[in-house]
Amino acid sequence: MARRQAAAGREIEALASRIRACRLCRDMPIGQPLPHEPRPVLVMSATAKIAVCGQAPGTRVHASGVPFTDPSGVRLRSWMGVTDAEFYDPARIAIVPMGFCFPGLGANGADLPPRRECAGTWRAQVFAAMPQIELILLIGRYAQLWHLGRNARQSMDEAVSGWRDIFAGEGSVRSMPLPHPSWRNNAWLASRPWFEQDLLPVLRHEIRLRV
Repeated sequence: MARRQAAAGREIEALASRIRACRLCRDMPIGQPLPHEPRPVLVMSATAKIAVCGQAPGTRVHASGVPFTDPSGVRLRSWMGVTDAEFYDPARIAIVPMGFCFPGLGANGADLPPRRECAGTWRAQVFAAMPQIELILLIGRYAQLWHLGRNARQSMDEAVSGWRDIFAGEGSVRSMPLPHPSWRNNAWLASRPWFEQDLLPVLRHEIRLRV
């Protein structure tokens, strides 16, 4: 077992190193190139049972190089019921956004969508290297579309509202759809008390089984 884990750890670190050196969105982009130097941010793990899959790093994470070092991360950790130490322990939690680099800002000041180069090039490899993952948090529409595939709902609202069916799902890996923990979703959260009353207790229970 120890040898297998060590070998898996070496494979994961080699893949993570290639991802951190990736410049596809800058040098061979789909559409307009990334407007700044790439700084891929992700956490891979040979032992974590939980994968947090959000959209893409924002400006603060691009500056820090550490995922969810912003108010959204504070809210996400509260939803999950984990400490900072647990969240940032790669032995416990992997963090794999849909886009590894901050995509830049749109004309309205909001983050642009995740770069398409990331998922098409790396995502299948990343999850093939982490077969021990049991629970995936699907934060936002982009993660829900990619991971749910043909079972994806028509919108983020429909996906999170139908969380029980998605969580029951098929296969050994459970998926929990979540809205992005940004302040932009405050009104959505306030109008859906079932999210805190019904979904979060289940999420926290499942996470405590695995951290």
